[in-house]
Amino acid sequence: MNTSSVACSQSWSISEESLRRYVHFASESCVQELLMSASNDCGDGWKILLTLDNGVEISKRRSGSLHIFRSRCLLRSVSPQQFITVANAIDGAKQWDPDLVEARYIKDVEDNLSIIRLKFGENSKALFRKREFIVYERRESMEDGTVVVAVASLPKEIAAGLLPKPNNAIRGLLVQSGWVVEKLDDLNSCLVTYVLQLDPAGWLPKCFVNRLNTKLVMIIGNLRKLVQTTPP
Repeated sequence: MNTSSVACSQSWSISEESLRRYVHFASESCVQELLMSASNDCGDGWKILLTLDNGVEISKRRSGSLHIFRSRCLLRSVSPQQFITVANAIDGAKQWDPDLVEARYIKDVEDNLSIIRLKFGENSKALFRKREFIVYERRESMEDGTVVVAVASLPKEIAAGLLPKPNNAIRGLLVQSGWVVEKLDDLNSCLVTYVLQLDPAGWLPKCFVNRLNTKLVMIIGNLRKLVQTTPP
């Protein structure tokens, strides 16, 4: 078998302009999906799973073979921009996601659009161990003051063309995720919605993946504590 043809079937080398166009339109679609998820309360298939003591509400709805999970909380004395500044601080991501061992920028595609590598190591929880994600991140400020951060994986062939997958890692798929931070009438408060649909890839049963999603979405509670203790 010609090994070069196998390699070509597993990765795509595309131009900078083609990459920019793809990520631009894919991220715009992801922003709209996040806004729709944030605007629905218990309608459109959403089912409340639990409400935590810290005020965080977690719900889910089915989408294909996986579920989309949503977490919400009200933050007082915190502006949307203040929350996003902390949530988007790559260097501080380990403070609210202890399983993350590395988060680094690969390249900027546009002023508000970047490609990032997220890496989880040997000491991460079993379902995340030795997994990585190559994602785009789009940051959008709406006219009403709402701030949206959309994050999703690149297609595996494009990701492989940008950054070959290490032999000792599994490349998972972040179907869609991100933050919608809505400015409330009280100028010093905001409503935060975190949406997540994730497939870690590999041999994992779907029931374990869905259970993992439920735990992951609880990181909004960790971020809440971090934001409220960080000076504006």
